[in-house]
Amino acid sequence: MMTIDDLRFGYGQRRILEINHFALPDGEALLVEGPSGSGKTSLLFLLAGLLAPQKGRIMLNGTDMAALNGRARDRFRGRHIGFVFQQPHLMAPLSVLDNVLVAPFCGGVKADRAWAVHLLEGLGLGAFLHRKPHALSQGQMQRVGVARALVHRPAVILADEPTSALDDAACAATLGLLQAHAKEAGAQLVVASHDGRIKGQFKTTLAVGGAR
Repeated sequence: MMTIDDLRFGYGQRRILEINHFALPDGEALLVEGPSGSGKTSLLFLLAGLLAPQKGRIMLNGTDMAALNGRARDRFRGRHIGFVFQQPHLMAPLSVLDNVLVAPFCGGVKADRAWAVHLLEGLGLGAFLHRKPHALSQGQMQRVGVARALVHRPAVILADEPTSALDDAACAATLGLLQAHAKEAGAQLVVASHDGRIKGQFKTTLAVGGAR
């Protein structure tokens, strides 16, 4: 269960997030929507423990993220959270497959090479396993970021605009993989996006900032 209580966050004097209470059960998916600058990315960073709330509490499966010290928070994130960043931030010297396998290594989790290959093939990247990031399109790099977020079978999946650079077919495949993993693993899936193509694919939505 993911719960947010009395959350307040902003930059300087500008408050961008105010969430009194929200709960997301295991295995459920949430779409966070709002215009640019409304706090969608900030909310994902707060959920991942990459930012600290100015007020309030975020609980992920019984763990209070703000109560963890830096090392414990990094360890929790590496083992239990998969994050699809808006910019993939792939490592240029590594192949596509190794970029995916580096995630469990950094989190202290045993890498499952066969599972990594399966994820990449499911995203239409089976022919690109040994290519370097510079040989990929922006959309292909974005899909590598999705595989990297899922490879350690996280209990919480956070995705920031995961379909923004994808055509319709890749958009459907990527969203389908994220939702399928969440359902099969009993994971919580939180997608922040203003991509109108995916809005109808979520039963639960949360509007932030100017979308309220």
